[in-house]
Amino acid sequence: MLKKLSENDLQALAAKFSVGLFTLKDIVHELIQPTRDPRASAKTAHLLEGITDIKDLKVGMIMESTIRNVAGFGFFVDIGIEINGLVHLSEITDHHIEDPHSFGKPGDIVKVKVIAVDLQRKRISLSMKGLKA
Repeated sequence: MLKKLSENDLQALAAKFSVGLFTLKDIVHELIQPTRDPRASAKTAHLLEGITDIKDLKVGMIMESTIRNVAGFGFFVDIGIEINGLVHLSEITDHHIEDPHSFGKPGDIVKVKVIAVDLQRKRISLSMKGLKA
């Protein structure tokens, strides 16, 4: 059906949905290709098997993770469990830095080492010092 839309049909739909004609054409073009999945080419962290809970973590473990949020005091990273870990500003590099935004952004894949696990407060402290992604 989408392939049969005329230019007039597309203009009418664009007006109806308050969207630009070029944007609508892009949407229709992507909908016509249902088997195309851009996520297949996205880079993802290789999470450790068997690590499903904070109790599974041990100090010294090294793993890949994905930065989920950047704050003024460091990165929150996804290590494959329900709780995100924190890479404090002082644990991002071996030298002093002022702004973590210049060292990573959400979606970046980074290697981290577990330096502390607080089961009671459900906090995971991580370090990136000396590790390359």
